[in-house]
Amino acid sequence: MERTLIIIKPDAMHRMLVGRLLTRFEEKGLRFAAMKLQQSPRAQVEKHYAVHKERPFYAALVDFMTSAPVIVAVLEGPGAIGVVRNILGATDGKQAAPGTIRGDYGIDKQYNLVHASDSPETARFEIELFFKPEELVSYQRAPDRWIVSN
Repeated sequence: MERTLIIIKPDAMHRMLVGRLLTRFEEKGLRFAAMKLQQSPRAQVEKHYAVHKERPFYAALVDFMTSAPVIVAVLEGPGAIGVVRNILGATDGKQAAPGTIRGDYGIDKQYNLVHASDSPETARFEIELFFKPEELVSYQRAPDRWIVSN
């Protein structure tokens, strides 16, 4: 079962969209393996976005991601990384298709509501950065057998 990390960003928190956003992932059939509300430490955010350190938007991104609490969660399911990215839509809300989270709620490239892992390697790194192994939970839900065939 593939796992991926999402972060509900400060803009979504301030706009009170959390419930609507989390519901989209559950309705698709993804299962939460971990979730927490946190005020992200600056050092953690800097490490998370280190790949962008030389980019002109890096400082503003770190400031934004530490400006308010966020929800960090691990989702799991078949092809979870691609499924989550499809649910989110294009990074820039102005270009995201209607019906996607960013297409429905986003109008900006930085204030784009949710971060999501972009590869299995990135997902592993991000999950380890935000969660201890014992914080990840595996379980079966009653409807799981109706979501994915064997």
